[in-house]
Amino acid sequence: MPPSRSQAFFAEDGVAGLTHRAFTAAMGYDSSDMARPIIGIANTFSELNPCNSHLRQLCDAVKRGVLQAGGTPLEFPTISLGETHLSPTSMLCRNLAAMDTEEMIRGNPLDGVVLLTNCDKTTPAALMGAASADIPTIMLSGGPMLNGHFEGEILGACTDCRRYTAEFQAGTISAETYKAVEANLVRSAGHCMVMGTASTMNSLMEALGIALPGNGAIPAADSRRLQLAAAAGRQIVRLVAQGIRPSDIITPAALDNAITLLHALGGSTNAIVHLPAIAGRLGIELPLARFDALSRRSPLIANMRPTGRYQMEDLFYAGGIPAVMKELLPLLHGDALTVTGRSLAENVARAAVSNADVIRPLSNPLQAEGGLSILRGNLAPDGAVIKHAAASPALCQHRGPALVFKNVADLKARIHDPALDVRPEHVLILQNSGPIGGPGMPEVGNLPIPQKLLKQGVRDMLRISDARMSGTSYGTIVLHVAPEAAIGGPLALVCDGDEVELDLAQRRLQLHVSEGELARRRAAWLPPAPAFTRGYGHLYLRHVNQAPLGADFDFLRGRDPALSVEQPKF
Repeated sequence: MPPSRSQAFFAEDGVAGLTHRAFTAAMGYDSSDMARPIIGIANTFSELNPCNSHLRQLCDAVKRGVLQAGGTPLEFPTISLGETHLSPTSMLCRNLAAMDTEEMIRGNPLDGVVLLTNCDKTTPAALMGAASADIPTIMLSGGPMLNGHFEGEILGACTDCRRYTAEFQAGTISAETYKAVEANLVRSAGHCMVMGTASTMNSLMEALGIALPGNGAIPAADSRRLQLAAAAGRQIVRLVAQGIRPSDIITPAALDNAITLLHALGGSTNAIVHLPAIAGRLGIELPLARFDALSRRSPLIANMRPTGRYQMEDLFYAGGIPAVMKELLPLLHGDALTVTGRSLAENVARAAVSNADVIRPLSNPLQAEGGLSILRGNLAPDGAVIKHAAASPALCQHRGPALVFKNVADLKARIHDPALDVRPEHVLILQNSGPIGGPGMPEVGNLPIPQKLLKQGVRDMLRISDARMSGTSYGTIVLHVAPEAAIGGPLALVCDGDEVELDLAQRRLQLHVSEGELARRRAAWLPPAPAFTRGYGHLYLRHVNQAPLGADFDFLRGRDPALSVEQPKF
């Protein structure tokens, strides 16, 4: 059997080997440490990322587990992407973070890696990088926050951020109440505790098989999160011994499992960007049609906000993601391999549902179809996404006049203007907010309801854009319209007053304008000025793919296994 990556590195002859051993010894390690499997811990801890600010303690627990199993843990930092602090959008830097993770795994003498992540983009970014490097990998999230509480009501970030802001703008609550909600909303470490993007992606890691059971729902403040971290440390050493890599685990069957769970949870629309990006790193095509096909046969069974009543803490007490997947087993590839070394079906064999209102049986779902749908039509020839489980049923078949905003600056300037000519039947259109136009496809697709309509009692309107939205958002919102407006997609051609139609049952998004008129507009269209002319932003604009391909860089798709650490010869 050939030597491991770390063994070959430390056994190098000449000055290279001497340097490797001597500098490692300077940190207090001896030859016995260097003879054990070297386990990297990619830590996205950052005090600029509140959701990941507790990962140091989790990292210590992983190290304990690695040592218990006979490995040598070595922690290293990677870029941390926080939704609340990073401008203009964390999505702009997701691919940069993936590159960071991949190159640190590839360039260092690691036999296996544990990825410590939590906030929305840190999880897919880390897995994209690790999938391309393809050494034994386990994903470990920091877990969700505890529920917020206010005057007998359970609060959830950031679904209630939006709900209470709308009520404050409508004048239905006081400034004092609004401030009290702020003080009671976030009461522990962790990521958002509703089924937002972080909850969704960290839950889907269990279905992909790349995380241990419990990764999705154990609260950040629960001691069992630390126990899970130690277990991940022990298991990664075993995974190295077995030689099991991400490419052995993340297969088309595993991706089907993740998509089925996504629909059953009523998960975030952002997963429909991240999963194709992860799949693309392994050479797997994951078309939008697959998401829609699986939605039609995957019922919504998790009663989770923003589509339902409960939050991640409640889901954990009800049995967590293992219990959801056990209920879904008839729809899953139960024989799929996971990082436990066992199949998915074996992982969930002992799971049980303790609250049938939180996790419904397949025979009594919340909705017969999954929470997300793919739309097509002349307004979105390459596809668009809607979270219909969080939409208003009355708006799921709607035809109305367009009210167009050219970009986010235009939206901010006019949306709450009392003079804005807007009615409830209008379709709010936001252009130039996709991967290139945003730039970075920001979470601005949940356009705010104009304040003048909020005061009239309006709480939802049909909204369409090439942007994304937070998984904590709700409403009748069409997203990820492709091709995007900034590259001349049909969305760029919509004008005020055009009739726009959404027909969810037919999965259709239609612009009722003649082909001749669209051709005239297309001939007169000019692309917006590029947002960047240098640096990473310039690289991003030149190489980012459209949303259906996961908005990954064109040169990053594919796998290049890190089989050894190449060293110069002296």
